[in-house]
Amino acid sequence: MKKKRLILRATILLIMAVAIGYTFYTNFMSDSNAAVRVGDEAPNFLLTDLKGNEVELNDYRGQGVFLNFWGTYCPPCEREMPYMENQYEIYKDQGVEILAVNVGEAELAVDRFVQRHQLTFPIPMDSNRQVIDRYGVIPLPTTFLIDSDGVVIQIITGGMTEPDIAGYMESIKPKEG
Repeated sequence: MKKKRLILRATILLIMAVAIGYTFYTNFMSDSNAAVRVGDEAPNFLLTDLKGNEVELNDYRGQGVFLNFWGTYCPPCEREMPYMENQYEIYKDQGVEILAVNVGEAELAVDRFVQRHQLTFPIPMDSNRQVIDRYGVIPLPTTFLIDSDGVVIQIITGGMTEPDIAGYMESIKPKEG
């Protein structure tokens, strides 16, 4: 009995050590140049949206950009999309744009998702995952709030409520004057 307990405890300690080691490695030893951080200028990208239009981040200078990385298979992503659409209708004429970058999925699946949720904001397709890798995004959804000068002012990971999204949109709305 003591031998079984010893083996069980040793196994648990080993698993914990591996998990802690992995956490330290990913947070401190990974390529820190790859991840975009608050205060950085948002790296430009050029992607094609579902309608075949080119979407270049630099074209939105002077506007606030709500840059959301998502997937159709992500339940929190699906929950927040209707909230994003509602807030887009309010803020699109106030100088705030939503760019909802889909990560690595087939256009057909994304198009069905967009039709089902009646989304009207641009959906750039990051088919080869270059943009998500450049931004250092790991969990989906992740949202970068970019001010009118092109600077990342906040990074949100995980799903958002509609009041959250409204507050974030307000925070990146260009100042009048």
